[in-house]
Amino acid sequence: MLSQQEISDRLEITDVLLRYTHAVDSLNWDLFRQCFTPDAVIDYTCFGGPRDTLEPVTEFLAQNMPNWLSMQHMIGPPLIEVTGDEATARTICYNPMGFDRNGETGVLVCGLWYVDRLRRTDDGWKITERVEERSYVARYSADPVPVPDAPSDQT
Repeated sequence: MLSQQEISDRLEITDVLLRYTHAVDSLNWDLFRQCFTPDAVIDYTCFGGPRDTLEPVTEFLAQNMPNWLSMQHMIGPPLIEVTGDEATARTICYNPMGFDRNGETGVLVCGLWYVDRLRRTDDGWKITERVEERSYVARYSADPVPVPDAPSDQT
């Protein structure tokens, strides 16, 4: 049976993982920074991004993420292991990203895992290392598809 502290730790860790997704999807780089320790290492190399510390990665995202029409980093329940003031988490992510480039409009769907190390700080749990593990990528062009009318209430 989990203790109250273990339950609290797991909820707080889950919260920081969710804040990360909201930060990236809303392009809120201040919130993004709040998810990590200042010395955090972030590895996005599996999708062609950088592996670096917090500020260079934040700058990379701030320059590149606005190029997408939309994105939704949807995560599933994380598998969390807590040992004192440190923890690990492995979280599945499904991320469709809308694009309009070179005359093509569509959606790039990325399936991945976040593999995290976290540490309890005076400001709560923070990610100290994040590594993305690529599962798949699928690209869909937007073909004109007729959208059916809404059902009518007329009898």
